[in-house]
Amino acid sequence: MIPTAYDLLAAHPFLAGMPPEQVAQLAPWARRRLFHAHARIFSEGGHADRCWLIREGRVVLDTQVPGRGQVVVDTLGPGSVLGWSWLYPPYRWHFGAVAAEQTLAVELDAAGLRRLSDEDPRLGRELYRRFLDVVVDRLQATRRRMLESGGGSPGASTA
Repeated sequence: MIPTAYDLLAAHPFLAGMPPEQVAQLAPWARRRLFHAHARIFSEGGHADRCWLIREGRVVLDTQVPGRGQVVVDTLGPGSVLGWSWLYPPYRWHFGAVAAEQTLAVELDAAGLRRLSDEDPRLGRELYRRFLDVVVDRLQATRRRMLESGGGSPGASTA
């Protein structure tokens, strides 16, 4: 049996503990998405109009560094969330993303999520809280990598 959009959403760790009626509100804006290995999912600076909940596979986040080209900044795997740039104007990707291997994800339409959040403030607060957790986790991981590589000072702040 092929899982429904609701089933795919309900099974993802990002939405764990979310009331079933809220997951059901998200389902019309979700679809199953398969990325082949080495496929570019989005490019830095492009229009951020969706996000993904990774179920299987790995995605590499990269950025363009003058004189060095594309540099990998992080790798995301199953259970991760890809894309939060759709949350705030001007809705542009801060990094690029490439499937490191065949990757199965649940794609969510950003305009639909923003509309739902406006129509149901309780759902909106819950979604934004969950996405803020992702942003904070990414910032902390970046800080740790910088400290481990000697690229930051122990007294530096990420706030």
